[in-house]
Amino acid sequence: MCSVSPWISSVYAASRRMTWGGSLTVTPLLRVTPAGLACVLAAGKKHLVDLPVLNEDELEEQFVRGSGPGGQATNKTSNCVVLKHIPTGIVVKCHQTRSVETNRKRAREILRGKIDVAIKGEDSEIIKRKTESMQKKQDKRKHANENLEKKRLFKEALAAD
Repeated sequence: MCSVSPWISSVYAASRRMTWGGSLTVTPLLRVTPAGLACVLAAGKKHLVDLPVLNEDELEEQFVRGSGPGGQATNKTSNCVVLKHIPTGIVVKCHQTRSVETNRKRAREILRGKIDVAIKGEDSEIIKRKTESMQKKQDKRKHANENLEKKRLFKEALAAD
């Protein structure tokens, strides 16, 4: 993590200039689990802490032309990233932004998640969170339908009077 704090320059009153400075705090991104597997602590994503580490030797990366809306800007530039994890055969294609670097990072995040699901199966945190989210959504829909039914019955009772 990095924290930077501003302070006002001595010439701030004269030139309205602000300088930035501060301290840099570094936290480790790798953690060794009891089984000896290294896991990546995803920056800013506290719920995805046990993702497997990607070895660059096991990846095959290609840059292909993008497609979709955006016209010439997306169709003539090779900013779509295709990553293949050779040991598992999992392929990820990412064309979310116009930036190649951003697409590379996002493709690696997606690939780590897919590898985690492939290795752990139903025990994966991603699957658990997804099923938990679906359950909450179903409960919310059920509750909304119950409320609508109560309103309908109330209106029928009022109309009958």
